[in-house]
Amino acid sequence: MTRTLAVAHRGDPYRFRENTLPSIAAAFAAGADAVEVDVQLTRDRVPVLLHDPTLKRLWGLDRPVGALTSAQLADQRFEAGQSVPTLTEALKLTAESPAGRLLIDLDEPGPAAAAWQAVTELGAEEQVLFCGPATAMLAVRELAAEVPIALTWKQPTLPAPTLLADLRPRYLNPPFGLVDRALVERAGAAGLLVSTWTVDLRRTMRRMCELGAASVTSNRIGVLRSELDRSARRAGQAGRG
Repeated sequence: MTRTLAVAHRGDPYRFRENTLPSIAAAFAAGADAVEVDVQLTRDRVPVLLHDPTLKRLWGLDRPVGALTSAQLADQRFEAGQSVPTLTEALKLTAESPAGRLLIDLDEPGPAAAAWQAVTELGAEEQVLFCGPATAMLAVRELAAEVPIALTWKQPTLPAPTLLADLRPRYLNPPFGLVDRALVERAGAAGLLVSTWTVDLRRTMRRMCELGAASVTSNRIGVLRSELDRSARRAGQAGRG
């Protein structure tokens, strides 16, 4: 049985602010195999960790991140000395975790080139994966022929063979509500593993593991880690029985 990977959604967001260095560090400490982060670009096209196009929800500043340069963003004074990290800072932190990888989530093609440049400048090609919709992943694939891709997919049917041939994704990445045994089997027949998101209930974590999901993303990385480890132990005991 293939080991299911535990992916932390934006770090450990119930303990630390999402998409920040403390959140990433806490997720790796809790046993994450990878941490998913979101990337936006500043006005001078520096990739930073942020899901929303504006800073309002997470940081209380009602301005688009794309309206600020990286220097202006760094000068912002948020509470407790916190700051919006760059992708480069997140990659350096990830490199300190022996088994850790960063799953870079792109909602659109725009940040792809700057994100990949940050990766290559650090020689971090082996510690990253990318996920997102087809348009964004096609931009990634044009830049990087071998980087693992998880194609975010919100339909119960598989992508067209021509799209799969162009993208060569490692994972099909649907929300957990679409994952059933038939989808996992169809994906496997097409040479794809299934990754899924965002799974926060224990019973759903167990069900995804039983269905054969290769990767599960959760806001509750500690809970997910314990459930996946428990499922692996049960599978090992069954195999010895």
